[in-house]
Formats: sequence, structure tokens, C-alpha cells
Amino acid sequence: MSRIARALALAAAAVVVVLGTAPAEAHGFSSTVYADLSSPAKEHVRAQLGLEYDLLVVSAADAEKDDPLFKDGTAAFNSGDSAQQAAALTKHADSVVRYATERFTVTASGQACTATRDGDFAMEEREGVPYVVLVLDYRCAQAAAHEIRSGLFPDAEGYVKGTKTIVTYHLDLKKGSSALDDQHPVLSTQQSTGQRFWEFFRLGAEHLLTGLDHILFLLALIAGSRRLREIVLAATTFTLAHSVTFVLAALGLVHVTASFVEPVIALSIAVVAGWHLWRLWRRGRMATDIETDSRSHLSLDRAGWTRLAVVFCFGLVHGLGFAGALGIDEAWSWQLLWSLLVFNIGIEVVQLSLIALTFPLLALLRHRAPVAALWTTGAIAAGVSAAGLFWFVQRVTGM
Repeated sequence: MSRIARALALAAAAVVVVLGTAPAEAHGFSSTVYADLSSPAKEHVRAQLGLEYDLLVVSAADAEKDDPLFKDGTAAFNSGDSAQQAAALTKHADSVVRYATERFTVTASGQACTATRDGDFAMEEREGVPYVVLVLDYRCAQAAAHEIRSGLFPDAEGYVKGTKTIVTYHLDLKKGSSALDDQHPVLSTQQSTGQRFWEFFRLGAEHLLTGLDHILFLLALIAGSRRLREIVLAATTFTLAHSVTFVLAALGLVHVTASFVEPVIALSIAVVAGWHLWRLWRRGRMATDIETDSRSHLSLDRAGWTRLAVVFCFGLVHGLGFAGALGIDEAWSWQLLWSLLVFNIGIEVVQLSLIALTFPLLALLRHRAPVAALWTTGAIAAGVSAAGLFWFVQRVTGM
């Protein structure tokens, strides 16, 4: 192998090793807050918040380890008992509610609404993580529009980075959804359709960019595709599959637990990457048959169609993972459906951009240095497959 080929192969392996050492969570050290707002009566706004339990405990306790909330909340978290977790929050309700109401606010015509807790704390699970359900009642002045601001779990606290607050609302005779973060912390019920769709487009794009497992799956598809037709068919198949389950799951028509979805996503990475390694081994292409590789297989053979079937099946599971990022399970509505589709378009734009950036480089390498191309794609596939297997074992065992 030439010096250039060795350098390319080592570079690809190094990149994959770095990616493979990243956390096994699908979306990094980030958190998602879920907020559902409605108006049960005049001058009254009701907000149901879904907050990660452990983050709420450390944030409300202000990271003071001698704080009783920190001690009781941490012990309850480690126990895994939802009743004990809810009891710990109830015991320190003042601190918890103060934290939430200071960072999640509602205003009417510029006047702050007064917030109080409504009912007991409840516990639920989202994507395998314990969440607190906190209901707040806001008393507001009479107004034609409301503003919602979220600053929950900011980067400055140092626990997570890039918290998203997914808001669904039925206020001021309007229904809608939006995504808030530190760059866009405020929602107005008077926002335009274009503003709302842009937020969901941005959220979809960011979701794929920060979802390392989805990126590695796409990288495995690119590395294993020798021709433009192959990657186009594979990407289209993946898109169709994940779009179906994404919409069905986000609309609450399909529900599969994260304990199944997350390990299967990890396994899909290993299988798709391993498929390319198996094809290289089966045909002995790491050392021979280079010319045949560059001139044959103008059409899909049985193995090619089988690969597409595998991609389709795994795409269905990835769609469930995408839907988990929104946590929306409302009944069918055209407005919600369009928001979900725009989120999906954001995902696809990033996916196509990654293909447009990387596949031509591999195609050029295959044309000018076939041996280097085989070693490079082999190194990429090996690293991605190892990362997928590692994540699969970690997610199954909970290590």
C-alpha cells in the first residue's frame, strides 16, 4: 500500500476512534424539557412541565452537596423508586417550585403572571430517563397574547449543554408548537407560521448534527456504497422508513420503549458497517480484484437488495428515535403534522449535506487510488462497527 493510502487509512481510523469514544447516549450531554400550556379559564394559564429528575434536583439545590434537597433527591434517584423520588421533591417543594418558576415564566401584555404549584409531583419515564411532571397555574392579566420564556437548565449551570424546551400550546384561540433554547428563549402566541416552522426545521437539523449514532449510521451507508446510485437508494430507503415511524410515534399512534429503540439503533450501526466489511472479506477486495470493483455491479444484485431491506428495517427504528426528541404525542392535527414534517425536513437537509460533502471525496479516491479507497472505507467501517457494538452492549447492560 502506498504512503498516501496508509495516511488516509490511518486518518479515517483516527477519526472513527475519536467518535467511538464519545458517550453512548444518542444525543450527547443535553436535555429536553417538555411544556404543555392551555387556558382552562379567563386570565388563567396552566402549564404541565416534564423535567429530568436528576437535573432538577442538582439545579434546584444549587449544587450544594450539604443541601437537604441534594441529599434526599440523590438518594431517591439512586434507589430507582419513583414513589421515593416524588416524595423527595414534595419534601422540598418550595425549592423545586422556586427554581422552575424563576426560569419558566409566562407574561401577558408585558406583565408577569403569578405562578403556583397545582397538585402533587408525579413521575414518568422518557427515553429511559426519570422525568418529573410539575403542573403550574399562572394567573395573568387579561391580554390578547402571551409570551413564554424558558431558561431551564442553562449552560451556565455546567450540568448539560444546549437544553431544548419543546412547547405545545392552546392559548389565545391558537394552537401551536415551538422549540426554545438559549439562543431563542421566548415564544409568543402571535408568532407567524414561518417562525414556528423555522424553529422546527432548525431543531431537526440540530438533532441530527448532535446525534452521533445517527451520523455514524449515515457514515456507514456512505462508506459501503460504491456508486452514486447505491447511496441515493440507501438514503431514500432510510428516509422513507424513518419518516413513517417518526410521524406515527410523534402523533402518539405508535409507542415503543426507549429500552428497545436505543439498543437497536446501536446494533443497526454495527450491522450496516459490518456489512461492508463482510463484502470486502468475501470478495478479497482489500488486496485484489480492484479493477472489478471499479467496473462491475452497475445494477443491484441480490445482496444489494438485501442491504436495502436491512436499511429500511433499521430506518423504522431510527424514526422512533427521532420522535423521542420531540416527546409530542398529541392527537392528529394538520398544524402539528406540518410541524413534524418540517422537523423531518431539517433532518433530511443535514443528511443530504453530509452525503454531498463526503461521498464525492470517496468517489474521487476510488477513481484515482482504488487500493487507498478500499483501505479507507474498510477502516471507517471497522471503527463504526466497533462503536456500534460497544454502544449496543452498554445500552443493553445499562453500564
